[in-house]
Amino acid sequence: MGQPPFDAPVASAPKASLAGLGRYLPARSKVRSRFPGVVRTLGISLASMAVFLLLWQLSASYLYGVEAAARIERTVQEQGPEAGAEMEACIASGAVSCKPNTLPFPSEVVHAAGLLLADHRAISSKKAEFGAETAELNAVREEQGLDPIVYTGRPSFVDQIGTSLKTVAVGFLISLLIAVPIGIVIGLNDTLRIAFNWMIQVFKPVSPVVWLLLVFMIVKTLTLGSDSDTSFLISCISVGLCSMWATLVNTSLGVSSVNKDYLNVARVLNLGIGKKIFKVILPSAIPVIFTGMRITVSVAWMVLIAIELLAQSPGLGSFVWEEFQNGGSDSNAKIIVAMFVIGLVGFLLDRIMFWVQQRVSFEKAVG
Repeated sequence: MGQPPFDAPVASAPKASLAGLGRYLPARSKVRSRFPGVVRTLGISLASMAVFLLLWQLSASYLYGVEAAARIERTVQEQGPEAGAEMEACIASGAVSCKPNTLPFPSEVVHAAGLLLADHRAISSKKAEFGAETAELNAVREEQGLDPIVYTGRPSFVDQIGTSLKTVAVGFLISLLIAVPIGIVIGLNDTLRIAFNWMIQVFKPVSPVVWLLLVFMIVKTLTLGSDSDTSFLISCISVGLCSMWATLVNTSLGVSSVNKDYLNVARVLNLGIGKKIFKVILPSAIPVIFTGMRITVSVAWMVLIAIELLAQSPGLGSFVWEEFQNGGSDSNAKIIVAMFVIGLVGFLLDRIMFWVQQRVSFEKAVG
Protein backbone atom coordinates (compact mmCIF):
# COMPACT_ATOMS: atom_id res chain seq x y z
CA MET A 1 0.00 0.00 0.00
CA GLY A 2 1.23 3.50 -0.81
CA GLN A 3 1.95 5.99 1.91
CA PRO A 4 -0.43 8.95 2.32
CA PRO A 5 0.73 12.30 0.93
CA PHE A 6 2.80 14.48 3.24
CA ASP A 7 0.13 17.18 3.43
CA ALA A 8 -2.63 14.74 4.35
CA PRO A 9 -4.68 15.95 7.34
CA VAL A 10 -3.58 14.41 10.62
CA ALA A 11 -6.35 12.90 12.69
CA SER A 12 -6.95 14.72 15.97
CA ALA A 13 -6.30 12.92 19.23
CA PRO A 14 -9.32 10.97 20.39
CA LYS A 15 -11.41 12.67 23.07
CA ALA A 16 -12.72 9.44 24.49
CA SER A 17 -10.43 9.71 27.49
CA LEU A 18 -11.87 13.09 28.48
CA ALA A 19 -15.39 11.83 27.93
CA GLY A 20 -14.63 8.81 30.06
CA LEU A 21 -13.25 11.03 32.79
CA GLY A 22 -16.46 13.03 32.78
CA ARG A 23 -18.39 9.99 33.96
CA TYR A 24 -16.68 10.26 37.35
CA LEU A 25 -17.38 13.99 37.76
CA PRO A 26 -20.71 15.36 39.04
CA ALA A 27 -23.04 16.83 36.43
CA ARG A 28 -22.87 20.59 35.95
CA SER A 29 -26.56 20.97 36.70
CA LYS A 30 -26.10 19.13 39.99
CA VAL A 31 -23.11 21.33 40.90
CA ARG A 32 -25.11 24.49 40.09
CA SER A 33 -28.05 23.30 42.18
CA ARG A 34 -25.86 22.53 45.17
CA PHE A 35 -23.67 25.64 44.93
CA PRO A 36 -25.96 28.02 46.90
CA GLY A 37 -26.28 25.49 49.72
CA VAL A 38 -22.52 24.92 49.85
CA VAL A 39 -21.84 28.67 49.93
CA ARG A 40 -24.42 29.15 52.69
CA THR A 41 -22.97 26.29 54.77
CA LEU A 42 -19.42 27.62 54.29
CA GLY A 43 -20.48 31.14 55.22
CA ILE A 44 -22.25 30.01 58.39
CA SER A 45 -19.27 27.86 59.37
CA LEU A 46 -16.77 30.69 58.85
CA ALA A 47 -19.01 33.10 60.77
CA SER A 48 -19.30 30.69 63.70
CA MET A 49 -15.51 30.19 63.69
CA ALA A 50 -15.03 33.98 63.82
CA VAL A 51 -17.43 34.25 66.76
CA PHE A 52 -15.64 31.38 68.51
CA LEU A 53 -12.23 33.02 68.05
CA LEU A 54 -13.60 36.37 69.25
CA LEU A 55 -15.08 34.80 72.41
CA TRP A 56 -11.82 32.92 72.96
CA GLN A 57 -9.79 36.12 72.63
CA LEU A 58 -12.07 38.02 75.02
CA SER A 59 -12.09 35.18 77.56
CA ALA A 60 -8.30 34.83 77.44
CA SER A 61 -7.91 38.60 77.83
CA TYR A 62 -10.25 38.67 80.84
CA LEU A 63 -8.55 35.71 82.55
CA TYR A 64 -5.14 37.24 81.81
CA GLY A 65 -6.22 40.43 83.55
CA VAL A 66 -7.61 38.56 86.56
CA GLU A 67 -4.43 36.48 86.94
CA ALA A 68 -2.20 39.56 86.50
CA ALA A 69 -4.13 41.58 89.12
CA ALA A 70 -4.01 38.68 91.59
CA ARG A 71 -0.26 38.25 91.06
CA ILE A 72 0.41 41.98 91.57
CA GLU A 73 -1.75 42.08 94.70
CA ARG A 74 -0.02 39.02 96.13
CA THR A 75 3.40 40.56 95.44
CA VAL A 76 2.37 43.79 97.19
CA GLN A 77 1.16 41.87 100.24
CA GLU A 78 4.28 39.73 100.49
CA GLN A 79 7.06 42.09 99.35
CA GLY A 80 5.66 45.62 99.44
CA PRO A 81 4.47 48.31 96.99
CA GLU A 82 7.80 48.70 95.20
CA ALA A 83 7.96 44.99 94.35
CA GLY A 84 4.31 45.19 93.25
CA ALA A 85 5.15 48.05 90.88
CA GLU A 86 8.06 46.05 89.47
CA MET A 87 5.78 43.05 88.96
CA GLU A 88 3.23 45.23 87.17
CA ALA A 89 5.93 46.61 84.88
CA CYS A 90 7.26 43.12 84.23
CA ILE A 91 3.80 41.81 83.29
CA ALA A 92 3.21 44.82 81.03
CA SER A 93 6.50 44.15 79.25
CA GLY A 94 5.38 40.62 78.35
CA ALA A 95 8.42 38.96 79.89
CA VAL A 96 8.16 35.19 80.16
CA SER A 97 9.40 35.14 83.76
CA CYS A 98 6.31 36.93 85.10
CA LYS A 99 3.72 36.03 82.47
CA PRO A 100 0.35 34.99 84.00
CA ASN A 101 -0.23 31.26 83.57
CA THR A 102 -3.79 31.05 82.29
CA LEU A 103 -5.83 30.37 79.14
CA PRO A 104 -3.55 31.14 76.14
CA PHE A 105 -4.56 33.52 73.36
CA PRO A 106 -5.30 32.12 69.86
CA SER A 107 -2.07 33.68 68.55
CA GLU A 108 -0.08 31.87 71.24
CA VAL A 109 -1.65 28.55 70.25
CA VAL A 110 -0.72 29.13 66.60
CA HIS A 111 2.84 29.98 67.68
CA ALA A 112 2.99 26.82 69.82
CA ALA A 113 1.85 24.74 66.84
CA GLY A 114 4.71 26.19 64.83
CA LEU A 115 7.16 25.34 67.61
CA LEU A 116 5.92 21.75 67.72
CA LEU A 117 6.34 21.38 63.95
CA ALA A 118 9.83 22.87 64.11
CA ASP A 119 10.67 20.48 66.94
CA HIS A 120 9.44 17.58 64.81
CA ARG A 121 11.67 18.61 61.92
CA ALA A 122 14.67 18.87 64.27
CA ILE A 123 14.02 15.43 65.78
CA SER A 124 13.48 13.91 62.32
CA SER A 125 16.83 15.34 61.25
CA LYS A 126 18.50 13.78 64.31
CA LYS A 127 16.88 10.43 63.50
CA ALA A 128 18.15 10.60 59.94
CA GLU A 129 21.68 11.44 61.12
CA PHE A 130 21.58 8.62 63.66
CA GLY A 131 20.37 6.19 61.01
CA ALA A 132 23.19 7.19 58.67
CA GLU A 133 25.79 6.87 61.43
CA THR A 134 24.61 3.41 62.53
CA ALA A 135 23.81 1.98 59.08
CA GLU A 136 27.09 0.07 58.69
CA LEU A 137 27.08 -1.15 62.29
CA ASN A 138 23.47 -2.32 61.99
CA ALA A 139 24.33 -4.19 58.80
CA VAL A 140 27.06 -6.05 60.67
CA ARG A 141 24.71 -6.74 63.61
CA GLU A 142 22.06 -8.06 61.22
CA GLU A 143 24.60 -10.50 59.74
CA GLN A 144 25.43 -11.64 63.27
CA GLY A 145 21.76 -12.14 64.09
CA LEU A 146 21.64 -9.26 66.58
CA ASP A 147 18.96 -6.63 66.94
CA PRO A 148 19.73 -3.30 65.24
CA ILE A 149 20.55 -0.19 67.24
CA VAL A 150 17.54 2.09 67.15
CA TYR A 151 17.04 5.75 67.96
CA THR A 152 15.80 6.11 71.55
CA GLY A 153 15.58 9.88 71.81
CA ARG A 154 12.54 11.93 72.72
CA PRO A 155 9.59 11.48 70.33
CA SER A 156 8.16 14.57 68.66
CA PHE A 157 4.52 15.69 68.83
CA VAL A 158 3.88 14.27 65.35
CA ASP A 159 5.48 10.97 66.37
CA GLN A 160 3.14 10.79 69.35
CA ILE A 161 0.14 11.38 67.10
CA GLY A 162 1.27 8.40 65.02
CA THR A 163 1.68 6.27 68.15
CA SER A 164 -1.82 7.16 69.32
CA LEU A 165 -3.27 6.30 65.91
CA LYS A 166 -1.49 2.95 65.94
CA THR A 167 -2.76 2.23 69.45
CA VAL A 168 -6.36 3.12 68.62
CA ALA A 169 -6.21 1.07 65.40
CA VAL A 170 -5.06 -2.06 67.26
CA GLY A 171 -7.58 -1.41 70.04
CA PHE A 172 -10.38 -0.98 67.50
CA LEU A 173 -9.38 -4.24 65.80
CA ILE A 174 -9.44 -6.01 69.18
CA SER A 175 -12.92 -4.63 69.86
CA LEU A 176 -14.19 -5.90 66.49
CA LEU A 177 -12.68 -9.36 66.96
CA ILE A 178 -14.50 -9.64 70.28
CA ALA A 179 -17.75 -7.77 69.66
CA VAL A 180 -18.80 -8.83 66.15
CA PRO A 181 -18.65 -12.64 66.61
CA ILE A 182 -20.33 -12.46 70.02
CA GLY A 183 -22.93 -10.03 68.68
CA ILE A 184 -23.77 -12.38 65.80
CA VAL A 185 -24.09 -15.40 68.10
CA ILE A 186 -26.32 -13.72 70.67
CA GLY A 187 -28.30 -12.00 67.92
CA LEU A 188 -29.22 -15.38 66.44
CA ASN A 189 -30.33 -16.88 69.75
CA ASP A 190 -32.84 -15.27 72.12
CA THR A 191 -31.68 -17.37 75.06
CA LEU A 192 -28.07 -16.32 74.65
CA ARG A 193 -29.10 -12.68 74.22
CA ILE A 194 -30.93 -12.81 77.56
CA ALA A 195 -27.99 -14.61 79.17
CA PHE A 196 -25.48 -11.98 77.99
CA ASN A 197 -27.71 -8.97 78.63
CA TRP A 198 -26.78 -8.57 82.31
CA MET A 199 -23.08 -8.73 81.47
CA ILE A 200 -23.39 -6.03 78.83
CA GLN A 201 -25.41 -3.74 81.10
CA VAL A 202 -22.96 -4.17 84.00
CA PHE A 203 -19.65 -3.85 82.13
CA LYS A 204 -20.61 -1.24 79.52
CA PRO A 205 -20.49 1.77 81.90
CA VAL A 206 -17.24 0.72 83.63
CA SER A 207 -14.65 3.52 83.65
CA PRO A 208 -11.52 3.27 81.46
CA VAL A 209 -9.45 3.60 84.63
CA VAL A 210 -10.91 0.35 85.99
CA TRP A 211 -10.40 -1.49 82.68
CA LEU A 212 -6.80 -0.27 82.59
CA LEU A 213 -6.11 -1.57 86.09
CA LEU A 214 -7.75 -4.92 85.31
CA VAL A 215 -5.78 -5.34 82.07
CA PHE A 216 -2.58 -4.26 83.84
CA MET A 217 -3.05 -6.98 86.48
CA ILE A 218 -3.68 -9.68 83.88
CA VAL A 219 -0.90 -8.68 81.44
CA LYS A 220 1.61 -8.23 84.27
CA THR A 221 0.89 -11.76 85.49
CA LEU A 222 1.06 -13.30 82.01
CA THR A 223 4.35 -11.55 81.19
CA LEU A 224 6.24 -12.35 84.39
CA GLY A 225 9.98 -12.61 83.70
CA SER A 226 9.70 -10.78 80.37
CA ASP A 227 11.84 -7.69 79.71
CA SER A 228 9.57 -6.36 76.95
CA ASP A 229 7.65 -3.11 77.37
CA THR A 230 3.99 -4.01 77.86
CA SER A 231 2.58 -0.47 78.05
CA PHE A 232 1.52 -0.50 74.39
CA LEU A 233 -0.19 -3.89 74.76
CA ILE A 234 -1.97 -2.76 77.94
CA SER A 235 -3.20 0.42 76.24
CA CYS A 236 -4.47 -1.44 73.16
CA ILE A 237 -6.40 -4.06 75.12
CA SER A 238 -7.84 -1.45 77.48
CA VAL A 239 -9.04 0.66 74.54
CA GLY A 240 -10.63 -2.40 72.92
CA LEU A 241 -12.48 -3.46 76.08
CA CYS A 242 -13.72 0.06 76.79
CA SER A 243 -15.04 0.73 73.30
CA MET A 244 -16.42 -2.61 72.09
CA TRP A 245 -19.86 -2.38 73.70
CA ALA A 246 -21.56 -0.22 71.08
CA THR A 247 -20.50 -2.61 68.32
CA LEU A 248 -21.58 -5.62 70.40
CA VAL A 249 -25.04 -4.18 71.12
CA ASN A 250 -25.61 -2.95 67.56
CA THR A 251 -24.42 -6.20 65.99
CA SER A 252 -26.81 -8.17 68.20
CA LEU A 253 -29.63 -5.74 67.40
CA GLY A 254 -28.95 -5.76 63.67
CA VAL A 255 -28.76 -9.57 63.47
CA SER A 256 -31.89 -10.10 65.57
CA SER A 257 -33.91 -7.59 63.54
CA VAL A 258 -33.20 -9.02 60.06
CA ASN A 259 -36.35 -9.20 57.95
CA LYS A 260 -37.99 -12.57 58.51
CA ASP A 261 -38.75 -12.86 54.80
CA TYR A 262 -35.01 -12.97 54.07
CA LEU A 263 -34.58 -15.76 56.61
CA ASN A 264 -37.49 -17.68 55.09
CA VAL A 265 -35.90 -17.41 51.64
CA ALA A 266 -32.60 -18.69 53.08
CA ARG A 267 -34.48 -21.61 54.63
CA VAL A 268 -36.21 -22.40 51.33
CA LEU A 269 -32.86 -22.32 49.52
CA ASN A 270 -31.52 -24.67 52.20
CA LEU A 271 -28.50 -22.43 52.91
CA GLY A 272 -26.00 -23.57 55.52
CA ILE A 273 -25.37 -21.52 58.63
CA GLY A 274 -22.20 -19.98 57.16
CA LYS A 275 -23.84 -18.87 53.89
CA LYS A 276 -26.92 -17.75 55.82
CA ILE A 277 -24.80 -15.44 58.00
CA PHE A 278 -22.52 -14.02 55.29
CA LYS A 279 -25.03 -13.81 52.40
CA VAL A 280 -28.26 -12.90 54.19
CA ILE A 281 -27.86 -11.77 57.79
CA LEU A 282 -24.70 -9.63 57.69
CA PRO A 283 -25.60 -7.70 54.49
CA SER A 284 -28.96 -6.85 56.06
CA ALA A 285 -27.44 -5.90 59.42
CA ILE A 286 -24.46 -3.90 58.09
CA PRO A 287 -26.09 -0.44 58.49
CA VAL A 288 -26.82 -1.06 62.18
CA ILE A 289 -23.44 -2.73 62.75
CA PHE A 290 -21.56 0.18 61.21
CA THR A 291 -23.46 2.64 63.37
CA GLY A 292 -22.06 0.77 66.36
CA MET A 293 -18.59 0.70 64.81
CA ARG A 294 -18.63 4.47 64.32
CA ILE A 295 -19.53 4.91 67.98
CA THR A 296 -16.79 2.43 68.90
CA VAL A 297 -14.16 4.43 66.99
CA SER A 298 -15.21 7.65 68.70
CA VAL A 299 -15.19 6.04 72.16
CA ALA A 300 -11.85 4.34 71.46
CA TRP A 301 -10.20 7.63 70.49
CA MET A 302 -11.75 9.40 73.48
CA VAL A 303 -10.69 6.87 76.13
CA LEU A 304 -7.27 6.40 74.53
CA ILE A 305 -6.07 9.78 75.78
CA ALA A 306 -7.01 8.97 79.38
CA ILE A 307 -5.52 5.48 79.14
CA GLU A 308 -2.22 6.75 77.69
CA LEU A 309 -2.09 9.37 80.41
CA LEU A 310 -2.59 6.79 83.17
CA ALA A 311 -0.43 4.04 81.63
CA GLN A 312 2.38 6.50 80.80
CA SER A 313 2.61 4.96 77.35
CA PRO A 314 3.79 7.13 74.42
CA GLY A 315 1.07 9.11 72.69
CA LEU A 316 -1.03 12.24 72.89
CA GLY A 317 -2.25 11.44 76.41
CA SER A 318 1.32 11.21 77.66
CA PHE A 319 2.20 14.43 75.79
CA VAL A 320 -0.65 16.35 77.44
CA TRP A 321 0.30 15.09 80.90
CA GLU A 322 3.99 15.91 80.43
CA GLU A 323 3.17 19.45 79.29
CA PHE A 324 0.84 19.91 82.26
CA GLN A 325 3.55 18.70 84.63
CA ASN A 326 6.18 20.79 82.86
CA GLY A 327 4.42 24.07 83.56
CA GLY A 328 6.46 25.96 80.97
CA SER A 329 5.50 29.34 79.55
CA ASP A 330 4.07 27.71 76.43
CA SER A 331 2.78 24.48 77.99
CA ASN A 332 -0.83 25.66 78.13
CA ALA A 333 -0.73 26.64 74.46
CA LYS A 334 0.71 23.25 73.51
CA ILE A 335 -2.06 21.52 75.46
CA ILE A 336 -4.64 23.51 73.46
CA VAL A 337 -2.86 22.47 70.24
CA ALA A 338 -3.15 18.84 71.36
CA MET A 339 -6.84 19.38 72.14
CA PHE A 340 -7.55 20.62 68.60
CA VAL A 341 -5.52 17.77 67.09
CA ILE A 342 -7.44 15.20 69.18
CA GLY A 343 -10.75 16.68 68.05
CA LEU A 344 -9.77 16.85 64.36
CA VAL A 345 -8.40 13.30 64.33
CA GLY A 346 -11.58 12.04 66.00
CA PHE A 347 -13.65 13.82 63.36
CA LEU A 348 -11.56 12.36 60.52
CA LEU A 349 -11.85 8.84 61.96
CA ASP A 350 -15.64 9.19 62.05
CA ARG A 351 -15.67 10.46 58.43
CA ILE A 352 -13.53 7.51 57.33
CA MET A 353 -15.92 5.06 58.99
CA PHE A 354 -18.88 6.86 57.38
CA TRP A 355 -17.19 6.63 53.95
CA VAL A 356 -16.56 2.90 54.39
CA GLN A 357 -20.16 2.40 55.53
CA GLN A 358 -21.43 4.13 52.38
CA ARG A 359 -19.32 1.79 50.24
CA VAL A 360 -20.30 -1.50 51.84
CA SER A 361 -23.94 -0.84 52.72
CA PHE A 362 -26.86 -0.93 50.33
CA GLU A 363 -28.63 1.67 52.51
CA LYS A 364 -27.33 5.23 52.45
CA ALA A 365 -26.45 6.33 55.96
CA VAL A 366 -26.99 9.88 57.15
CA GLY A 367 -23.72 11.59 58.13
